[in-house]
Amino acid sequence: MATGRGRLLQQLWRGLQALRLPPGGAGAAPGTDGEAAGFSFRRGPSTRCAGRTTLKQRAGRGGRCEQPSTMHPVSLESLRSKRAQMCPFLTSSHWMPSEILLKIFSYLDAVTLLCAGCVNRRFYHLANDNFIWIRIYSTAFSPKRSNWKVNSAETTAVSVNSLSAEDKEAGYWKKEYITKQRASVKAALAQVLQPVNPYTGLPVKTKEALRISGLGWVIILKEKNGKEYIMEHIDLSINDSSVTIMWYGKNWPQLATLSTLDLCGVTPVFMDRSKTPSKNGPRWHSLIAKYNLSNLTESTMIGWDRLIRIFCLHPGLLVGLWKREEELAFVMANLHFHHLVEKSTLGSATVPYELPPHTPLLDDNPEYGLHGYQLHVDMHSGGIFYMCGTFRSLFTKKGSIENGYVKLVVISFKNNTEHLPLIGKVGLSWRTDVFDGCIKSCSIMDVTLLDEYGKPFWCFSSPVCMRSSGPSDGPNFLGHTYYVDYVDSEGKVHMELVWIKETEEYFIVSLVLYLRIAKINHWFGTTY
Repeated sequence: MATGRGRLLQQLWRGLQALRLPPGGAGAAPGTDGEAAGFSFRRGPSTRCAGRTTLKQRAGRGGRCEQPSTMHPVSLESLRSKRAQMCPFLTSSHWMPSEILLKIFSYLDAVTLLCAGCVNRRFYHLANDNFIWIRIYSTAFSPKRSNWKVNSAETTAVSVNSLSAEDKEAGYWKKEYITKQRASVKAALAQVLQPVNPYTGLPVKTKEALRISGLGWVIILKEKNGKEYIMEHIDLSINDSSVTIMWYGKNWPQLATLSTLDLCGVTPVFMDRSKTPSKNGPRWHSLIAKYNLSNLTESTMIGWDRLIRIFCLHPGLLVGLWKREEELAFVMANLHFHHLVEKSTLGSATVPYELPPHTPLLDDNPEYGLHGYQLHVDMHSGGIFYMCGTFRSLFTKKGSIENGYVKLVVISFKNNTEHLPLIGKVGLSWRTDVFDGCIKSCSIMDVTLLDEYGKPFWCFSSPVCMRSSGPSDGPNFLGHTYYVDYVDSEGKVHMELVWIKETEEYFIVSLVLYLRIAKINHWFGTTY
């Protein structure tokens, strides 16, 4: 009898070990509680092809199936071996008493227990057992004793006795444990992001926060029939004040069937700063933005070349379509550093992170308008910077209000000494698993505007394009004139450039910001 029970336990343990597979797949706990809480689980071997993208397909509410386009080399023998390990485990679990399974589950750590809950519906309910999770909770968050030493078993027993498991619904202590773990992650990231650069107004250690949190980004493509596809990001470039993220591959769903695209930040549920973040295990999804793809071709097209056309969706999303097939070629997201980590980690799978309420700052001279502002502007693409400029001591008078905007002149058309050149040939670089290219006259613009107190007042990162506006009226210029415009809910940017044929370069001859009055009144508590 003992021997038979030992064999069952051994088979079950091998099956649980088989659950902890290399990164690449995805699954959700039956019952969708994991999804509602904002995190998902990765399991199963992935596969690699030229696209180098992990594309997962979710059908219905009960579970997830995969349609991978990123593959790690996996042999048929290794798959057979993995299946052979899993089969006795799954077969025996159908008739094994729940008491034995609960006893085995009680020896698992939190990550393995969450993964075990993804196997089937029975495992999911057993893995929600409050007595198991209350022990994990009390071990992780029990108060420290300094007057005398007790062993871990005694400490756990005391902590468990002080908590209640019987009068709580199933899964209560699992949710409490995850909630407290997420709170600790939030506190750790807040500590890292606390030092602020006085020149940029942005956190000094944003890159370190991205590293220790294991932060990544995914897009979730949703079809009109409810089916969903998840794509892990392929390329990532960190700029001076923004991050650019790329997705591409071969197995895109058909554009005509898609309704929306969700951009989410993804982090491990449990962060351990002493270890390298792993993508294998439960992960937290934080919704950053939702985009409508139903009428994509009717949105703003900002450029094209012989292979693709690119469309801009606010905020900061660029979608490339193949010219011939009118199907997806790539997706590019541009995210400004301002509140980037918070937006990518502290939201949920369905609700974006909400910024804390703003306390109006005191405007010491409301009659004199805005003064002491600082602007930092970058124009770049593919790691190449065409412009990187900082402008200080910007001001505007109260009388410069027109059509609900305050005009803030950065570069004056009449002052030749303020005019600046763009370095190099301006173009937006793109790539897929097969082709790459560069779309002329397009780039990424990063804007960081600080108020008189050095606080970020208006920040964005977005694709922009230079449009022709005919010959210049200025007496000192003989070249062709172009303009760049950007508009969102907080303001507008208008830039004018002149192409100097002799030197083959663009010169910025005018740069003006238009700040929305409603934004200023909200920021300072004024009534302009």
